[in-house]
Formats: sequence, C-alpha cells, structure tokens
Amino acid sequence: MVLSQYTKEFNYNFRLAAPVILGMLGHTFVSFVDNIMVGQLGTAELAAVSLGNSFMFIAMSIGIGFSTAITPLVAEADAAGNFSNGESSFKHGLVLCTILSVLLFLTVFIAKPLLYFMKQPVEVVELALPYLNLVAFSLIPLIVFQAFKQFSDGLSMTRYPMYATVLANIVNVILNYALIFGKLGCPQLGIVGAAYGTLISRLIMVAYLWWLLTKKEKSKSYVTHIKFFVLDRAMVKKVINLGFPSALQMFFEVAIFTAAIWLSGLLGKNPQAANQIALNLSSMTFMVAMGLSVASMIRVGNQKGLHQYFELRRIAFSIFLLAVILAFCFGAVFFVFHDDLPKLYVGLDDSKNFIDNMEVITIAAKLMIAAAIFQISDSIQVVVLGALRGLQDVKMPTLITFISYWIIGFPISYFLGKENAYGSFGIWLGLLAGLTIAAILLFIRFNYLTKKLILSNTKE
Repeated sequence: MVLSQYTKEFNYNFRLAAPVILGMLGHTFVSFVDNIMVGQLGTAELAAVSLGNSFMFIAMSIGIGFSTAITPLVAEADAAGNFSNGESSFKHGLVLCTILSVLLFLTVFIAKPLLYFMKQPVEVVELALPYLNLVAFSLIPLIVFQAFKQFSDGLSMTRYPMYATVLANIVNVILNYALIFGKLGCPQLGIVGAAYGTLISRLIMVAYLWWLLTKKEKSKSYVTHIKFFVLDRAMVKKVINLGFPSALQMFFEVAIFTAAIWLSGLLGKNPQAANQIALNLSSMTFMVAMGLSVASMIRVGNQKGLHQYFELRRIAFSIFLLAVILAFCFGAVFFVFHDDLPKLYVGLDDSKNFIDNMEVITIAAKLMIAAAIFQISDSIQVVVLGALRGLQDVKMPTLITFISYWIIGFPISYFLGKENAYGSFGIWLGLLAGLTIAAILLFIRFNYLTKKLILSNTKE
C-alpha cells in the first residue's frame, strides 16, 4: 500500500486529536505553572511540589486509566447507532469513576505519613504535607471530569473537554499568582496557595464541561436525568473488566516515573528538582502522543463497531506514523535546547540560591538528552496502547507494560541511578529501556490481532 493511503488520514486524525492534545496539555500546564511559580520560592519548595505530586501521579494514573474504558464502549455504540448501549456505558463509567475518586482521595490522605519513611530530605517532606492535603481532595473533581471527558471523546466531541481545561487553566494561573505570592489582596500562602488554585480550578472544570454537554444536541440526552442508582450488574462488570486493566497499564507507567522522583530524592533536593524539570517538560510532549492515543482509541473503536477491520488497521497505522514524525520533531527540540529549557524553572538572579539553581540546571540539561531519545519509544507505546484499547484488548497489554517497566526498566533505573554510578542520568536510562521494550511488544500485539481479525473476516 502506498504511503498516501496513510498520510491522507493525517488531517482528520490531527483535527480529532488536537482538542484532546490541548486539553491534556492543559492538565500538564497546571503542573507547569505550579512548578515555575513555586520554583521562584526556592529549590526546596520545588522539590516539595515534586514529592507531593509523586503521590498524586500514582492516584491520578489509576483514576484516569480506569476512565478510559468509557471511550471505546461509547465509540463502538455511537458508530453502531446504539444509543442505549452508549448511555449505559457512560452512566456506569461515571458512577464507578466517582466511587473510585473518593477511594483514591482517602488512600492518598491516609498514606501521607509514608513520606517520612521514604528517606527524602526532611525540609522537603514538611513543605509537601500541607500541599498534599488540598491537592489530594482535588482528585475527586479531576476523575469525575475524566469520566465526562472520555464520554465526550467517545462521541468524537473532543473540543468541549478542551474548552473546560482552558478555562480551568486561566483560573489556576490567576489564583496561583494571587495566593502563592500574596497578590490582589490575597494572603501569601506559598506552595499551599498553588494547591488551592489546583483544587478550585478542577471544581470549575468539571462543572463547566457538564454544562457544555447539556447544551449540545448529540450529548444532552446522555448527561441529563442520569439514574445513578439504577445499575446493571453485567454493564458494571464490563466496565470494570475494561477499566481495571487499563488503570493498571497507566499505573505501571506512571509509577516508574514516580519511582524516578523518589530515586532522585535519594540523591538530594537538587537532583530531585532537576528530575521534576525534565519530567514536566517531557510530560508536555507526552500529552501530544496521548491526544493521538485517544484519536486512535476513538477511530479503532468506530471501525470495530462497523466491523471494518482492514480500514481499522490502515487508520491505526496512519496515526502511528503521525506520532513518530511528531516525536522526531520534539526530540530534536529537546536535544538542541537541552541547556536552555531548564533555565525557565529557576531564578537565575536569586543570589541566595544561585549555587543550588546552577546545579539543578546542569543536571536537568543532561536529563533532557535522555528525554530527547525516548520521545519516539514513548509516543509509539502510548498510541499503540490506545489502539489496543479501541479493540477492547486490555489484559495482555497490562502484562506487557508490567514486564517492560518493572521487570526491565526499574531495575536498570535502580542500579544505574546510584550516586556512585550514573546518578540522575542512570535513572532515566532505565525509563528509556522500559519505554522501548513496551513500544516493541505492544506493536507486535496490535499487528497480530489486526491480521487475525482481517483473516477471520475474510473467511466469513
């Protein structure tokens, strides 16, 4: 098949993915703004936000991963014109996400004392605890928002979650400015002010998205008059069977990056702050791949509903190709500007913390080189994972992600990340190894399944 058969899909794929990308970038932008503003207070404060968010990332990964079960179910029902199945998938997904969000908040809240047993700098832990209280509670509106977002994506209405995220980011920036630094007549709360900004902006985000969906003809009948307490056991089981493995997949990946934060904390507050800078920048390019992953999930789910398996494979491969091209571009930017990008995060005119800040910049610059290299692996694995979720294949990918990140990636990070080995750079070499293995194995899985579907359809 000629290349044009794939590239002709680029325009539609990107138009579908672009709002998702902007919305996902919006989530990361909240962290980006927090890091830049908090970074002006000092490296200990920046490391505290990093440590506090490391707990949050794990809980968020479980909630967001679970919510992805809604998208392929709604996309398949939408393509088949089955409103009843789509409505049931959304309602049960929303109820389960709400229950899960409360459980995750309580887990993070109760687990806070563990920070003292992780051999992290004491000053960092003491700053992180009050920040974590409020940010943990913001898990509830965030995961409820994700349920609405995944539903909206399943209907190919990807713009509306983006609008809600943009509004939330505007609110977050204003509140951060006012509450971190004591501006606009507000008290100066430091990093706790950043936590208040995050919580309030997420409450506004979920309320605004629900309001938008009630105003659109295609989604209005789904999101109004939801009978929360009338549940079907079979649909509950179906959502859990899709959602739980998906949650584990995201957990395994996010947890290894969180482990990188903890491992870097063993090296000191400056390596931990540098790790946070590299991780935050990498997260922003990863959101582009995540957007394409959602587009992959939607389009594969649609084609599955139509039983058009040859088209399903062609469309999926077009998204994979687009993801690789963009990953090359991002990797080039990281490599060329690896010395300059970390300077955005620290105050170079801060004479009190000048030595610490320069050490953070030096370490982060090296990590940006590793981040540049793994852009391709990271993009491939997440986009192929989205396609597999569109096929509603979740169990084998869960095993693949566990082996890649925890049997292969983490041991490399642990042994090469010691102070007498390669330090922070060694930690990121483990991340690179895990992502690369995952990308290869997930692609092999998708290639096998789609060929099998085409062959079985041809015999019929």
